Amino acid sequence: MSARGGTGGEVWEDRRVGVRGVAGPLVSATTYRRAVHLLLGGVLLLPYLLLGWAFAGMFAVPGAPQVLLTVVLAVTALVGLVPPFLRGTRALEIAAARSLLGVALPDPPATAERGRAARETRLRAALWFAVHLCAGGVVGLLLFVPVAMGLAFTLQWLDLAGGALAGLRLGPLDEHDTGWLALLGVVMLVGVLYAVAGLGGLAAVMAPVLLGPSPAERIAALEARAARLAERNRLARDLHDSIGHALTVTTLQAAAAREVLEKDPAFAARALAAIEETGRAAAEDLDRVLGMLREPEDAHDPHPARDAPDPHEPHGTDGAQGRLADLERLVAHSRGTGVEVSARIEGPVGGLPAAVSREGYRIVQESLTNALRHAGRVPVALRVRADARTLAIEVTNPVTGVPGRRQGGRGLSGMRERVAMLGGSMTAGARDGQWRVSVRLPVEEP
Repeated sequence: MSARGGTGGEVWEDRRVGVRGVAGPLVSATTYRRAVHLLLGGVLLLPYLLLGWAFAGMFAVPGAPQVLLTVVLAVTALVGLVPPFLRGTRALEIAAARSLLGVALPDPPATAERGRAARETRLRAALWFAVHLCAGGVVGLLLFVPVAMGLAFTLQWLDLAGGALAGLRLGPLDEHDTGWLALLGVVMLVGVLYAVAGLGGLAAVMAPVLLGPSPAERIAALEARAARLAERNRLARDLHDSIGHALTVTTLQAAAAREVLEKDPAFAARALAAIEETGRAAAEDLDRVLGMLREPEDAHDPHPARDAPDPHEPHGTDGAQGRLADLERLVAHSRGTGVEVSARIEGPVGGLPAAVSREGYRIVQESLTNALRHAGRVPVALRVRADARTLAIEVTNPVTGVPGRRQGGRGLSGMRERVAMLGGSMTAGARDGQWRVSVRLPVEEP
């Protein structure tokens, strides 16, 4: 009995699924939403039909100036062919297809394509416009002819149509066959809904083909995404280097202040002041980077780049981003931990390009951080030399602690990424008891 009951339940469930699948288009909100999209095409088709009807009437008038009407018709046709090829029309069609057809279509790029790619994109958009208008006309006829007839037949069966169908003859049926006419009306209504559902589904399939991005637009979108990812990676490296340096310096300064708090209160006070300044600078850096990483939820934000850095403005002018002109302050923070840092700066480091100055500062910062974190309070030698062609950075400190302690973390890999991004070279490693980081960055001519 349980097996039969189970089998009967499965059959009943299959029947319910089948009925739901058949009746689904009739009750689905997607069908009616897509019908609205198709009807918009019919609305756009209406002016073309009215103009065609008007010109046909004018040409049918005896003695009408045929040549003049032909010229006016040609000009009108040219004007009517302009909208399908406009970029704004394509943008509107994309927005309508996205909201009413439920198709995921990206917005067209802000800059227009050129050449053959632009012609192909406009032709596809114009073809979609024509298909939309034709489908809208078909749906309009289906709604206003069969639906009106179906309603009239149903009202006749309910004896509410009065004499509207007097003298009707439809094949073997006449005005007295109200039951059959009502059934025919219901069938027509259901058939229209299925037809609209089918046309809407076909439109949803064709929309990505005709309105979707061209190969050039896809490449541009991928390049823009790669640029955003590269910028985010750069910001992540900045955040790692800045916050890591701040935490390392404040930790060592706090430890030094605790050791000499009773013996040298003045040094402890200076260390606490340095901790305060370092924490404030790190908070500013954190706020800046998080502001850049925070993207607007709306892709149509009228101010999408309000937090983005200006690539033509030297970084660090606001005091939040580091540059090589700020090396003295960076070295002073490191010395505040009680570590002896000898700095030798040669050449016009303040006049370097913004990207080189920024990345060079971060490389020095991470090198000092690694030295303080892994070697402890040992002398650190820093040399920065700049000329018209090359920026050279060397950081040296004695090797202490457990061998291999430097492995892991993101410090060295982040520096290598910065150097590779600018096309430079870098070596880092222990030799003769000294840990040496050597970097060479090319300097572009202004």
